[in-house]
Amino acid sequence: MDKLSLFGILVAFSGIIGGQMLEGGAVSVLLQAAAFFIVFGGTLGAVMLQHPGKVFISGIKMGSWAFFTPKIDLLGLSRQMTAWSSLARKEGLLMLESQIKDIKDPFVAKGLQLLVDGNDAEKIREVLEVDVHIYEESCWHGARVWEAAAGYSPTIGIMGAVLGLIQVMQSLGDPAKLGAGIAVAFIATIYGVGLANLVFLPIAGKLKMIVMQQMIMREMVIDGLVMIANLESPRFIENKLQGYIS
Repeated sequence: MDKLSLFGILVAFSGIIGGQMLEGGAVSVLLQAAAFFIVFGGTLGAVMLQHPGKVFISGIKMGSWAFFTPKIDLLGLSRQMTAWSSLARKEGLLMLESQIKDIKDPFVAKGLQLLVDGNDAEKIREVLEVDVHIYEESCWHGARVWEAAAGYSPTIGIMGAVLGLIQVMQSLGDPAKLGAGIAVAFIATIYGVGLANLVFLPIAGKLKMIVMQQMIMREMVIDGLVMIANLESPRFIENKLQGYIS
């Protein structure tokens, strides 16, 4: 788990709740089920309407990356490909076939299979770059699901505020109902702006950073496999791949 992400969201909400308490307000005032359902439900529906089903589901699943970040071990991958290059130069590319079954990353496994099958460097790069492009587009669309939620949430919050004020206007003759209506009106706005800036936008930004790191890893894999296909020296491969790590 990414402890910094968890700590960050706790700090954000603690700051808001703590500020409310320091001003003498009750925390229970911030808990308005009607306002939450208006903002969350409206935002969810708008995002579902904007995106195809597969993109929406993919984006929701990617949201967990903000707290359970996929491990990217560039140093370990660099050492592994350097070892592959040494094995290929000593005993031939076919000896790398035994390594494929131990690879967990499908992209790396596919690249190594292409190498073992005897494809030249340009063909390997051509095939893998298509995979990189499609994967990148898919991940960017997933991140944009959270960006879209951040865009809709404040507006839906304003709609919740308007609905609350409508209830207030209808209850002018009953002062007992005025407080609840006004609370829903203002709390809906807080929910809309708060979810956008404390949850949706940060998650979208975190996902973009993770996707960029994964693209660097994939470019590193392509370069490494291409150099192995060209039978470059292990020392040269190691030195070049170090540039990705630094």
